[in-house]
Amino acid sequence: MKDFNYYLESIGEIGYVEQITSAIVSGNGLPGVKPGELVLFENGTLGETLSINQDSIEILLFSKNGLTSGTKMVRTNEFLKIPVGPELLGKIIDPLGNNLEGDIALKTKLEKPITTNPTGITTRKTIKRHLSTGAPVVDLILPLGYGQKQLVIGDRKVGKTDFLIQTVLTQANMGNICVYASIGKRKIDIKKLKELFAKFKILNRVVIVGTGSEDPVGMIYLTPYSAMTISEFFRDQGFDVLLVLDDLSTHAKFYREIALLGKRFPGRNSYPGDIFYAHASLLERAGNFITPKGEKAITCLPVAETMEGELSGYIQTNLMSMTDGHLYFDSNLFAQGRRPSVNPFLSVTRVGKQTQSAVERQITREILSFLTLFEKMQTFAHFGAELNETVRTTISVGQEIIKFFQQTPTSIMPINIQMFLFCLLWISIVQKSPTVLTFKKREDIENIIKLYKDNDDFRKKIDETINSATSFNSLLGVIREKKEELLGYNQEMNQEA
Repeated sequence: MKDFNYYLESIGEIGYVEQITSAIVSGNGLPGVKPGELVLFENGTLGETLSINQDSIEILLFSKNGLTSGTKMVRTNEFLKIPVGPELLGKIIDPLGNNLEGDIALKTKLEKPITTNPTGITTRKTIKRHLSTGAPVVDLILPLGYGQKQLVIGDRKVGKTDFLIQTVLTQANMGNICVYASIGKRKIDIKKLKELFAKFKILNRVVIVGTGSEDPVGMIYLTPYSAMTISEFFRDQGFDVLLVLDDLSTHAKFYREIALLGKRFPGRNSYPGDIFYAHASLLERAGNFITPKGEKAITCLPVAETMEGELSGYIQTNLMSMTDGHLYFDSNLFAQGRRPSVNPFLSVTRVGKQTQSAVERQITREILSFLTLFEKMQTFAHFGAELNETVRTTISVGQEIIKFFQQTPTSIMPINIQMFLFCLLWISIVQKSPTVLTFKKREDIENIIKLYKDNDDFRKKIDETINSATSFNSLLGVIREKKEELLGYNQEMNQEA
């Protein structure tokens, strides 16, 4: 931007600060100012016009530079934009596009408005492509699609961030772009996030838009909008984009602070009346789109925090109503040692199942029906009743399936390997084998995953086996026949090691 004197001379309007209330400045003058227009103060502080009253204007500040009553201000006839470009990859930036690491400024060729209207239905396409998260408990039971808006919800410290990191690792390794918006978090956590992505060599596929809890409230408010604008740029460049908004319940609290400081009428829980519009207009910018470079999607994973598992909170229910489903991370399951602690019975995916093949849908139904029976049997066992053979078998098998879903955040399981391993597990159950699969330790499953990634011949055979099946039963039959041949690859790898 130009300096204060340039705008004063070119536009010829001046205003004065009357009152300062934290991040909100009230002033007079600037008769031609427009809503959302940038305002520059004589000490270099930047702000955005928040509201225009009959005798005053309110401006939201983007920095903590000290202002006093009587400070001069000018309007710029410009609106908020963020620099976009491949130069952002691998960087941590603030919502205005400034590099948060060192003094080196990012130089990009393009700028895009931070706030835009969602595109119409004619630019969109039905969600048909399956999005892999690398977690079987989601991919096999609660599948997601490219372009889906899926809420990630749960209490603090129940593994939500671990799941988000796992999904980012999966998508980045598939060649997609990931934008991670860290809203009002600790700066040390944002730095650790980058270090983790660097460790797994995906930093060239990730952009981190971060604000700390000590940053100006105006900057924190802009964070998800800037992240969405960056996602739209990469979508237009021909990439599928995964956007993580961590988290929107924190964003809502800061937006409430802005609204109350601006003396807007408080609504439910003191949130402003337009909080639904603020989030809905943001999330509607995600989706599956028809672009000049083909079908490309912005898949959005907004996060919401609950208190003691309360799903009926104001912001939580708002977000549920504007997304395509939610993944509920249960604190009770987390306390039991389940990782990830997704509760499949309290979670919903509204469009993900239409991305599945017939075989995948049958596997999903089989798992859900069995887990429902398993939960009933566990409840029955809690009464201390004498258990017959059927109940004991059901509980034992259910526990083995739960073990199969256990996973570390950095363990990524491709969808075809998930189906292959589950079929092996199911075959051993049907045959009443004393051992589950042919491997009992988690390390053996990790070896199979590594073999699938590294061995082209093994990967080709697994993919052909999965893709050739017309039903779950036929897939079980093929894997039963080829079981020894396919697992022979793993034995050979262990011998070589």
